[in-house]
Amino acid sequence: MDLINPYTVVIIFSLLIIISYLFNLLSAKSGIPSVLLLIGLGILMNLIGNYFGIPKNGYVFEILEILGIVGLIMIVLEAALDLELNRSKWPVISKSLLVAFLSLMGSSLIVAGVINYFLIDDYTLALVYAIPVSIISSAIIIPSVGEMTPEKREFMIYESTFSDILGIMYFYFLVGNIGSSSAQAVVWDITLNIFITILISVVSSYALVLIFQRLKTQVKLFLLIAVLLLLYSVGKLFHLSSLLIILIFGLVLNNYKLFFRGKLASFVDVKSVHSILSNFHLVTIETAFVVRTLFFVLFGISIDLGALKDLEALGISLVIVVLMLGIRAVFLKLIIRKDLKPQLLMAPRGLITILLYFSIPAAFQVEGFNSSIYLYTILITSGLMAIALIAEGKHLAPVDAMQMAYWREMDKEIEKIPEQEKHREPEENEEGA
Repeated sequence: MDLINPYTVVIIFSLLIIISYLFNLLSAKSGIPSVLLLIGLGILMNLIGNYFGIPKNGYVFEILEILGIVGLIMIVLEAALDLELNRSKWPVISKSLLVAFLSLMGSSLIVAGVINYFLIDDYTLALVYAIPVSIISSAIIIPSVGEMTPEKREFMIYESTFSDILGIMYFYFLVGNIGSSSAQAVVWDITLNIFITILISVVSSYALVLIFQRLKTQVKLFLLIAVLLLLYSVGKLFHLSSLLIILIFGLVLNNYKLFFRGKLASFVDVKSVHSILSNFHLVTIETAFVVRTLFFVLFGISIDLGALKDLEALGISLVIVVLMLGIRAVFLKLIIRKDLKPQLLMAPRGLITILLYFSIPAAFQVEGFNSSIYLYTILITSGLMAIALIAEGKHLAPVDAMQMAYWREMDKEIEKIPEQEKHREPEENEEGA
C-alpha cells in the first residue's frame, strides 16, 4: 500500500480520532490521563515505523510546533469560555494567580540551579532551559478536572491558564533581554509590553463581539477562530504576550453582561451573542480535542526511543520533580490552607514545555543538552496526576466531562424557555397547514 496515498492519510487520521475518543473512555475507568495514552500510541507508531523501515518525515517538528500553537490557543479559549467573572470568583482568581506566579518563579530558579550544576555552566542559560519545565500544562489540566468539586476545578483551570501565560511571558522576556545592561530598561520593557497587550486585547475583544453579532451568515465561527489566530500570531511577531488576547476575548464573550453594561448594553444583541457563545463553546471543545490528539501522537512519534534508556536523565528528572512539588506544596499550604488533595500532585508538564523547548533561539541552544529530561519530567508528572485522580475517585473522561458540563448549561437555558415555545411548530409549517 502506498503510504502517502491520500486515502491512507484519511484512514490514519480517522483512526487516530476514534482511538483518542476510546482513550477518553478508558480514562474514565482507569484515571490515566488520555495524554499519556496518546504519547504511548505515538511511540508505538514510531516502533512500527522503525520495524518496517518507514522514514520519519523531516517536517514532523515543524508540524508539531504549529499544532502546539493552535492547540494552546484553543485550550486557553476553551478555559476562558468556562470561567464566570463575579465578585464571588475573585478570591479563587487571586489565589490561583498568586500560586501560579510564585510556583513558576520558585520552580524555575531551583530547576535552573539543578541544570546549572549537572549540565550547563552558565546560570542564565540554565534558566532559559528551566522555564519550560516549570510551567504547568493547561493542555492536560483543563480536560481532566471536569468532575472535581467546582471550587477545586476553577482553581486548577485558573492556575494552569495563568501558569501558561506567565510562563510564556517569562520565557520570551528572558530570551529577549539576556545581555541587557540596564535592569530599569528590562522593567520598562515588561511593563510596556503588558500594557500594550491588555489594551489591544480589550479593544479587539469588544470589537469582535460587536462585529460578529451582526454577521448574518451561518459560516462565522471558524472565521472568528481565524481572526483570533491572526491576532495571536501578529502579536507574537511584535513580541507581545499574545495569549492574553485569547484569554481576555474568551472572558469578555462568556461574561458579556458584565463587560457590556450601561450605555454599552444597548449595542448588544443578547440573542445573537448568546447563540455565538453556545455554538463557539462547542466548536472550541471539539477543535481542541482534535488538535490535542494530533499534537501528542506526533510528539510520541518524534521521541528518540533510545532516550528512554538514559538513567542519568531519569535521575535528574526525579530530582527536578521532587523539588518542584516541594515548592508547590509550600505555596499551596500558605495560600490555600485547605484540603490540598488532589491539587498538590496535579502539576503536569506537557504542551508548553515541548513548545518552548523547540522555541529556544539557536544563539542560546547548548550542544549536548539532554532533552530526555523534558520527556521524563512530562511522563513522571503526568503519572503522578493520574495517581492523584485515581485516589480522588474522579475518573470521568476528559472530553466527556467538558461536554457534559456544556450540555448541563444548555439544559438550564432550555428550562428558561416558556413551555408553549418549546412545542411551537415552525412558522412555515403553520402556513403550509
